[in-house]
Amino acid sequence: MATATIFAVCVWPDAPFTRSLVENALEIHQIREISLEEAGKRLLEGHRVVFWSTYDAIDHELVHKYPEHTLSSSYVIRKALIRKHFLAQIVHMRNIKHPETILRKHVPSTYQLEISFADELDELLADDLYELAKKLEETHSWWILKPGMADRGQGLRMFNSRRSLESIFQEFEDEDSDEEEERNSTNVMTSQLRHFVIQSYIPDPLLLNPHDPSSVDYSLGRKFHLRAYVVASGALSLYLLKHVLSLFSAVPYKKPEESDDFDLTPHLTNTSLQTDRGDENVFLLDELVKNPILSAESQDTFTNDHALLIRTQMMDILEEIFKSALEFPVHYQPLDNAFELYGVDFIVSHKPSGPSVQLLEINAEPAIELTGPRLTWILKDLFNAIGAIHLPAFSRHGGRPSVFQDESWRPREEKHNLLKICDIAIRGGQGPCN
Repeated sequence: MATATIFAVCVWPDAPFTRSLVENALEIHQIREISLEEAGKRLLEGHRVVFWSTYDAIDHELVHKYPEHTLSSSYVIRKALIRKHFLAQIVHMRNIKHPETILRKHVPSTYQLEISFADELDELLADDLYELAKKLEETHSWWILKPGMADRGQGLRMFNSRRSLESIFQEFEDEDSDEEEERNSTNVMTSQLRHFVIQSYIPDPLLLNPHDPSSVDYSLGRKFHLRAYVVASGALSLYLLKHVLSLFSAVPYKKPEESDDFDLTPHLTNTSLQTDRGDENVFLLDELVKNPILSAESQDTFTNDHALLIRTQMMDILEEIFKSALEFPVHYQPLDNAFELYGVDFIVSHKPSGPSVQLLEINAEPAIELTGPRLTWILKDLFNAIGAIHLPAFSRHGGRPSVFQDESWRPREEKHNLLKICDIAIRGGQGPCN
């Protein structure tokens, strides 16, 4: 038989920008595209096929049937990471089994609940959420409610009392009776109203004002969260794109106050809720250096050391969270002949000892188009790096175990604009070795 040729299936019906980035990466390595229908025929002929597509357009059966001749851009089973309530569960179990874990300090306190109707809440607060109910009664601390199956800020609400939590679920029921939802609102459909997580609100966010870095006006500090792009490769290596995004709220921050007309705008940093503003609130982490820190009247500035500390904490958290997921193989199973891109969201709190990073959530197939045109180049770097790690190795060796692991690439070293987080050895079906 003639030498095996590599082909690629690239299907992104709802993400044309992602498709263009994938096609560019494939072109660099001179890999020709074929249709999904043609993939099976090429595999029968002994050729190799890269499925670099949206999850639902990947032929997962072919990936399983021809493990040494296929490369997939998604693991089949990964909801331990990308579903908020599953993520909360693996963190909870990690805290119990490994009391020394850094996740205790770097993941907000989280509760899980299943609820479909507002009148179910009383029973939950008396049973599964008794601890939360007690905290609400004693401290009136602020919490964030997030639907487990929603994304882009849909359904996100804040509360600090039992009464306000009850009002939120009543509001959801009332909204469901409406015929239409506003496109950029935080409304959420009833089909997403079963699994929820409740996270403690970070009361001391790091505040900056990148729109006017020369000003030291403490009333203009804005809240932001970080979007990190993480590549999981094979079974299992992890990489962090060195270009970390900082996504700012549309208006200056103010501490939450209970009100019948509560304004979420100072607290929401999700760009999908600011589509009318384009990318004006999207910056690189490194662009924040020399900005005055406005979350405390200390006259400090954000430094390169702060940025380095943040990246280091992010990588430590990511290594620990993936090890946590691997302890639940029924919900997370890396494959030797696959890779996956995740968008991971963090928030930074302002501590006397320096910035402290908190993990918020992990997203598969992140909405990269919301990065905006100014920073498109970092996405080209990202997809080209994914291609550089996987496509030459797949061309030479196929999808065999450990083929994508580069032992000469040490943790925390940079290649292809990626920082290597770690390699995690996996026992068969038993989770991480360490």
